[in-house]
Formats: sequence, structure tokens, C-alpha cells
Amino acid sequence: MSLLAKARHLIRGESAEQHACEFLKARKLRLIEKNFRCKFGEIDIIMLDKQSLVFVEVRYRKNSAFGSGAETVTLQKQKKLVKTAQYYLQRHPETAQYACRFDVISMSAADYSNKTEIDWIKDAFQA
Repeated sequence: MSLLAKARHLIRGESAEQHACEFLKARKLRLIEKNFRCKFGEIDIIMLDKQSLVFVEVRYRKNSAFGSGAETVTLQKQKKLVKTAQYYLQRHPETAQYACRFDVISMSAADYSNKTEIDWIKDAFQA
């Protein structure tokens, strides 16, 4: 992959994450942290939904010819997200009072328009 293609990919990813964050804020979730990274992996967005701490994986697809973004959250990726979330919880003991949930935001460009379709999958998988 060329540097330019990689740069476009990163810009699209950041844009999708920002769009997802605004989408969730509009639904009354409160942003806790974005792009939490550790040795186990990365969590795109961490939000609070009433009494639940929500770990959000954002997936964007230019088109769905090869499946939706949600379909790319494999069992291996889920395990990585869970391990990263466990690390986050250990580093932030103040979050112990909350139940935890893993959501997936799958986004794709709508056919023949500039609109983005968003599929919010609450509680997409269990830890």
C-alpha cells in the first residue's frame, strides 16, 4: 500500500470514528475516551450510556460488496477488544460501578449519494 493510500485510509477511519461519536452523542451517550491504545490493541470509542460503559468498535466500508463492516469484527478481533477493555478497566478503577457492553458501529457509503448509512449494533458480542 502506498503512503498516499494509507493516508487516505487513516483519514477515512478518523472521519468515520468522529461521525460515529457524533451519532452516539445525539442518542444521549457521553464520550469518555477516543482511541484508547495499549499493548493489547485499540478501542475506537469509550462512552457512557446511563449505567453502562460502552466499548465501541467503528467499521467503515466504502461499499458492501465484500460484506458489511460488522462482519469484519471476527472472533479474533472480539478477543482483542475484550482484552483491551479489561486492561482499560484495570487502569480506571473508577469505572467498576458500571456494567460493560461492546457495540459495533458499521458504516457504509449509501449508493449514489454522499450520505453514510449507519448500523448501530448494541451489545454486539459478549465478553
